[in-house]
Amino acid sequence: MRGAAWAWMAAIVLLGAPAAAAQDAAGDGAAVEEQSLWEDLFGPTDWALHGFYEVRAGYRTRKDPYQKDMSLMETRLQVDIDGYTDWADLKFKGDVYGDLVDEQGHFDLREANIFFRPGDAIDVKIGRQILTWGTGDLIFINDLFPKDWQAFFIGRDTEYLKAPSDAAKISVFSDAVNVDFVYTPQFDSDRHVTGERLSYWDANVQRLAGQDRIVHTDKPDRWFRDDEFAVRMYKNVDNVELAVYGYWGYWKSPAGQSASGAALFPDLNVYGASVRGTIGEGIGNVEVGYYDSDDDPGGDDGRIDNSQLRFLVGYTQEMAKDFTAGVQYYIEHMMDYSAYRASLMGGRARDQNRHVVTLRLTQLMMNQNLRLSLFTYYSPSDEDAYMRPNLHYKATDNLALELGANVFFGDEPHTFFAQFQNDTNIYAAVRYTF
Repeated sequence: MRGAAWAWMAAIVLLGAPAAAAQDAAGDGAAVEEQSLWEDLFGPTDWALHGFYEVRAGYRTRKDPYQKDMSLMETRLQVDIDGYTDWADLKFKGDVYGDLVDEQGHFDLREANIFFRPGDAIDVKIGRQILTWGTGDLIFINDLFPKDWQAFFIGRDTEYLKAPSDAAKISVFSDAVNVDFVYTPQFDSDRHVTGERLSYWDANVQRLAGQDRIVHTDKPDRWFRDDEFAVRMYKNVDNVELAVYGYWGYWKSPAGQSASGAALFPDLNVYGASVRGTIGEGIGNVEVGYYDSDDDPGGDDGRIDNSQLRFLVGYTQEMAKDFTAGVQYYIEHMMDYSAYRASLMGGRARDQNRHVVTLRLTQLMMNQNLRLSLFTYYSPSDEDAYMRPNLHYKATDNLALELGANVFFGDEPHTFFAQFQNDTNIYAAVRYTF
């Protein structure tokens, strides 16, 4: 868990109230004083507690010389506490889990925040929170909030793809336009592939690597100096969602390298827009983003990623009862390509354009208690693919069973999906919700 002192303080506050209440029930006089102080600050509070316990296991289907055969083996307890007062909502969500792959115990603070409305047209949320916007389905252009790609590729629940942000979010609503503003005082990077859990293509040695070549990073981490700003302005016009976006911060995953070989997070500004609305019997969306690589404005520094133009178009429709299909086309276009080629000091050059097509198929059965799904990424330019088949069965209101796989393949090991071929895995999970 990344350090965030103010998020921890929020967690302590949120946990303190139920603890004080429990002590009060036991007749502790000090607890009465604590509870009085709590009510002086927040007023009467209603608490709701829920969460789940889960066992999840996964194994590689191919031998990887740099990783264990076991890709996933963990027991996880998530506790989700909501508090409701007259003027604010309080939220705490944390996961405790034991991981037999790295043979360690972990605590992942997912959320610890306070939400309140200082005015009829203003919402404020401060603390650790999960943030998302944009129109893509498992493709992110203007959503520059942190992602956990390791969790995604090893078979944890899809909810863990979204990593938490330590941020303040202010939303302002009006008839003319709605605005979301997010300020993150310390850069929150992706939980990216490092070689500790997943093998990857190491361009420095021109081969697949893993635990033998752990990625070391030089990450911006100064509070209130290495910060991030994000803004979204959006409005519905005749049932069409229109939005424009801005982001000022850093590349979320390493996109450069220092002279010493450390992976860097160069400065990045992103400007984009999206449209989503009904087309025929389905929903269509278009999204575009310009990635301004601020540390390489001319594109002639081969150690830093070039500026890019990213474009996405998608369509989803219910094809039959309880059967839905969705397709997307996505392209990354590298700007200043000639300068990039001229700057290379040997090694393999990237293509100027990377194309990706996705297909999502979802079938619900057995009164919608059984969900069969397949999400596929295919890149015709890289000639590689990534498939995510999944079976999810809700046995009772509290008990769910899951079976799935992460399947990577391609012709060349240096392309994005093909580099993870040895990480191909199957997994299963049992979850009890309370």
